[in-house]
Amino acid sequence: MPPLPVLSGDEFVRAMQRIGYRKERTVGSHMILAHLTRSTLSVPRHPELGRGLLRRLVRDADLTVDELVSLLK
Repeated sequence: MPPLPVLSGDEFVRAMQRIGYRKERTVGSHMILAHLTRSTLSVPRHPELGRGLLRRLVRDADLTVDELVSLLK
């Protein structure tokens, strides 16, 4: 399993858009992502997401770290 990458909120959103998430709206500094069959995600627009938060977002999106890394390529 590759290590968890360091990502900004915008980079994470671009990766999620590759699997069908779309930006629903922005509330304050958080981007709300919606998907037809997966959980809605609230992603902070920070220059760097913390490891715990990123791991939680990956889990909420029903992905593995390997799948996230492949979406970033």
